[in-house]
Amino acid sequence: MMTDVLLKSRNLFIERVKARQEKIHEWLKAYEGSKELPLYSSVDIRDAGFKIAIVDTNIFPGGFNNLCEHGLEDAVKFIREALIRRISGNCKNVLLIAEEHTRNTWYLENIRILEEIIRKAGFNVKTATFLSIQPAFCEGTRFVELETATKQSVRIYCLKRILEDFEAGLEQFCLIILNNDLTTGIPEILKNAKQPIYPSIQAGWHSRLKSNHFTHTKNLMAEFAKIVELDPWFFSCPFYAEDHININEEADRKRLAQTAAKLFTEIEKKYKEHDIKEKPYVMVKADAGTYGMGVLPVENPEDIISLNRKDKNKLYKGKSSQTIERYLLQEGVPTIYNIEHEVSEVVIYQIENNLVGGFYRSHAQKSDRENLNTQGADFTKKICPRLSKYGDCGVRADMNIFDVYRILARIAGIAAHREIIQLEAQKK
Repeated sequence: MMTDVLLKSRNLFIERVKARQEKIHEWLKAYEGSKELPLYSSVDIRDAGFKIAIVDTNIFPGGFNNLCEHGLEDAVKFIREALIRRISGNCKNVLLIAEEHTRNTWYLENIRILEEIIRKAGFNVKTATFLSIQPAFCEGTRFVELETATKQSVRIYCLKRILEDFEAGLEQFCLIILNNDLTTGIPEILKNAKQPIYPSIQAGWHSRLKSNHFTHTKNLMAEFAKIVELDPWFFSCPFYAEDHININEEADRKRLAQTAAKLFTEIEKKYKEHDIKEKPYVMVKADAGTYGMGVLPVENPEDIISLNRKDKNKLYKGKSSQTIERYLLQEGVPTIYNIEHEVSEVVIYQIENNLVGGFYRSHAQKSDRENLNTQGADFTKKICPRLSKYGDCGVRADMNIFDVYRILARIAGIAAHREIIQLEAQKK
């Protein structure tokens, strides 16, 4: 149940967006225009009722299997348009590079669905991965057949062999699509690839920082807030980043706690300004990384100093066992959603900033103040791009507030575009 304060805030957000729809659309299109936006992206949005904010943006999304039927139909259209713009000539062959965690059957289902989208768009596609964990595999065979979570089959090729065949003229690819976030760096095999690669190899988590993304997002939200004449805080989260931190060292935890105290003070000031009675909290996150790893909610700055061993371990290592040394401290946003008795949050999927649907990420074991992107999460297909057929995907939601989510997701896509441009410029 939403309180009168929450209802008042949500109604205000909806009214301002409705009243200024044309101006918002013109503003967004001016930034999207003919620019090469991220090929695809997923955006995590937390709605607290009193504020709605982007809390994560992934440019190597791995949950296409969670989209509804109508979303997948639109994904075919948008991926066709995106690839035609990116491919010169009549070449129809695409190489999809997957993550190496091939034991994750739901991730394999994501790959199967991505392949299906690309094929239905009129292209041929093969999926490969580095197989650095099992290098001997490449010596004995070219591919392996794996079973997805839905008992379907997906074929994963050895990337080394595929690119060798390309060099020998036995394979032809006009474009590479990355569904691997390059956490451990850019392999030489990709640095030397002659085909265009999307998203950019420079935008992997080896160099991308969440704090950079949220700096771009913050600037864009300030512009958006001017248009709707609201405090930009309603749509963004204050944050700080700290580098060279060893979470196992007390002195470093104290430094992190001091920064957290500064952030708590800023949030408390905003809560007081807008008459919000809840207690503020902060999320401590790895400034680079995905899959919800290296994330911990903190209710008081002092809690960082007194972290127990389990929580220190959680914050010490990220994906691929990479040691975390740089942290993002971000305002925590509780979620008002509860789907089938599970705390939930909204995830929006886009292809070149075009909506292809989304879902609710839910977790039965988590509270409304915790990270839901952890083992045990469920996914409910209830967000579809074709509103007239929304009921085909599940329970009908409040589509007025969904319009606000849609705008925020597009802003996240524009911020990601700015990130990629910046990262590519740094390597020139």
